[in-house]
Amino acid sequence: MSANFTSNRLISLDALRGFTIMAMIIVNDPGSWGHVYAPLLHADWNGITPTDYIFPFFLFIVGVSIALAYQKRLDQGDDKGPLVRKIAIRSLKIFALGLFLWLWPDFDFGSIRWAGVLQRIALVFLPCGLLFLYTNWRQQLRIAIGILLAYWIIVAYLPVPGIGAPDLSGPEKNWAHYLDSILLPGVMWQKTWDPEGILSTFPAIATGISGMLVGRIVLDVKEDYKKLSWIFFFGFLMVILGGILNWFFPINKNLWTSSYVLNTSGWATLGLGACILVVDMLGYRRWTKMGQVFGANAITAYVLAGMLTLVFYNGWFGMKGLNELFVDGLSGMGMAPKLASLLYAIVYTLVIYIPVYILYKKKIFIKV
Repeated sequence: MSANFTSNRLISLDALRGFTIMAMIIVNDPGSWGHVYAPLLHADWNGITPTDYIFPFFLFIVGVSIALAYQKRLDQGDDKGPLVRKIAIRSLKIFALGLFLWLWPDFDFGSIRWAGVLQRIALVFLPCGLLFLYTNWRQQLRIAIGILLAYWIIVAYLPVPGIGAPDLSGPEKNWAHYLDSILLPGVMWQKTWDPEGILSTFPAIATGISGMLVGRIVLDVKEDYKKLSWIFFFGFLMVILGGILNWFFPINKNLWTSSYVLNTSGWATLGLGACILVVDMLGYRRWTKMGQVFGANAITAYVLAGMLTLVFYNGWFGMKGLNELFVDGLSGMGMAPKLASLLYAIVYTLVIYIPVYILYKKKIFIKV
């Protein structure tokens, strides 16, 4: 057992980040979208599935990473000006990567999607990084609470122009849809609205702030078991509050509702606490090796997974794609198509593991 797990790098955070990226790849790249187990799909509207936890987990981890990385820089006496420039440049790079993945491989700039997963990560990283540099944890907590309360009031109660009272039972009669339809340029994921749209980015920032607050617990509470107790308490409290708010403002990934933020951030906090206990405090690290490898180059792995679909999902010379051949072949041998589809996603994830493992062994960590 380590005497003080904060004296070294949080291997648990790398592992949690890596497992989150692996889960992203698995749910994004099934062998066949026609054969997918229900837990590996997003909820259609209100409600939540295991898949709906993946993206907020990553944004939570972004927040924790901001706290751990930039507090170290501040403690070393680094000027805030250069740090602001680095945060801004990194945000632009991540946003540009998101646009690149959408355009790949045809680069049809006439049908560009400005929203997206990496774009939202960039739009969360930028304000969270600046908030960490220029506010304390109490101010960050107040800002997060203010965002969640304001978003609740606006989306659930404020009349929508031309519609009236918002209707949260479907996607088309709420403020998020309304603003996307008039302000968001380019292609949208759902034609007239986008799950990574304009208004719902604000509560996503609150998800990042929740990670920063947990990062403060990791940094400031010196005694390991007291630190872990606070992490578990904070996580449990958010899960409970999210469950209560769900009665009034339903958990909804597409809208990124306030109850969704609390619920997912709570479980992410509990997940980090469990990883810290097992990996950093008790020292059980072998089983997390794959997570560490993916976590060390998480964005690289995600981008590779998006790019290599050109090879692994597209047919050549009139043939079926490798995914179709794989699923059809196993199904023809009697395997359930959904299981075959899941196995292909796992195989594809292992394919992505090869280059990121090589990078890891060579100690090459690509910083976007």
